[in-house]
Amino acid sequence: MNIYVVIGGDSIWSISQKFGVNPENIIRANALDPNESLVIGQTLVVPSTERSYMVQPGDSLWNIASRFGVSLESIISVNNISDPAQIYPGMMIIIPAQSKNYGYIETNAFIQPGSPERDRNLVSGVATYLTPFSHQVTEDGSLTPLNDDAAVNTGRNFRTAPLLSVTNISGDNFDSNLIQNILNNENLQNNLIDNIVSELQAKSYSGVVIDFERIPPAHREKYNDFLRKLVARLHPMGYVVGTALTPKTYDITTGSWHGAHDYRAHGEIADFVIIMTYEWGWSGGPPMAVAPINEVRKVINYAASVIPANKIFMGMPLYGYDWTLPYIPGGEFAEAIGNQEAIDRARRYGAEIKYDEVSQSPYYNYIDEQRREHVVWFEDARSVSEKYKLSSEYGLRGVSYWALGQPFPQNWQVLDNMFFIEKVIPDV
Repeated sequence: MNIYVVIGGDSIWSISQKFGVNPENIIRANALDPNESLVIGQTLVVPSTERSYMVQPGDSLWNIASRFGVSLESIISVNNISDPAQIYPGMMIIIPAQSKNYGYIETNAFIQPGSPERDRNLVSGVATYLTPFSHQVTEDGSLTPLNDDAAVNTGRNFRTAPLLSVTNISGDNFDSNLIQNILNNENLQNNLIDNIVSELQAKSYSGVVIDFERIPPAHREKYNDFLRKLVARLHPMGYVVGTALTPKTYDITTGSWHGAHDYRAHGEIADFVIIMTYEWGWSGGPPMAVAPINEVRKVINYAASVIPANKIFMGMPLYGYDWTLPYIPGGEFAEAIGNQEAIDRARRYGAEIKYDEVSQSPYYNYIDEQRREHVVWFEDARSVSEKYKLSSEYGLRGVSYWALGQPFPQNWQVLDNMFFIEKVIPDV
């Protein structure tokens, strides 16, 4: 697969001729409308083609893979080879398009359940885990219900393991008083753990993700102790336990968002952590990339120094924002938009998409019908490719998407091209 950046004069046909592929393959891979013009600066994923190769004397699958720049696993998979040592001179094998060079990865996808039809359409086979968001803790340690049956059942059809998401959200935000009361009361904690167990069993979840935020920093060790109790209860029952952590570049011990999140302790206690490496650019803040790679790298560098890398999921946003300028603190919030809407908006207003090399993120400016200036930061094939490379460089367990909803076909194409997706539900 190639990632191509559109320049002036390009068309789907001219790009297909440049790469020697069928135009329909480009249209399908990028979910393009062939009647719409391309946008200068827009990225396209261009599928590569397979080729045949006759095994020569002295060949091994390893040196064939190295010669053609593809992974050993991809050759074994596409040729259905059960014993790599049994290839022989004169044997014809298929050399896959350059893909899967980064090996195996686990992925988690959050989804905010909506209608059953919508949820079924959003869930596919690209995830190891699916986490419907969220069951909220109440004052007595109960959990609010969540209508996630369509998402969970569809996921199982793809061997995607569902995870129970538990948060301390109350109303529109994470509730500091609520979680403080829970962590200060052993009876409430026991009741909460009992209710987590009941929910896990009732819907056959594979485990739980605890996402407690805005915890008073003085309760840091009490939060760690709660997680120890939860793990001690769930591990003998075969469930996994993960936590969601705010991004930080050193052990910040103050502030309600960061202070109580003890990276080292979570790495010791939990089976995995999801680090929410996004929202540098957020709807109420100044315009910038949502997940700038230079900032994400700083967080992952610290996280991997205190948490085993094979326990870390790096957060990846599937969205961007459209800010109205000038930005005024406390003023109009930015609109969240997906990759396809960002491209459509650039086309509508005649904008050229630029790419910031420091943050490894695309952006553009435009003027709307009311003569107001806007700036849009979003994700494209280039930016997600860099994030996947970062995950591979540090040997992370994988990535976690926030959140399924807005179409972003290129992300799934890049993911599939670079990695094999691990599954924890056995193939039957």
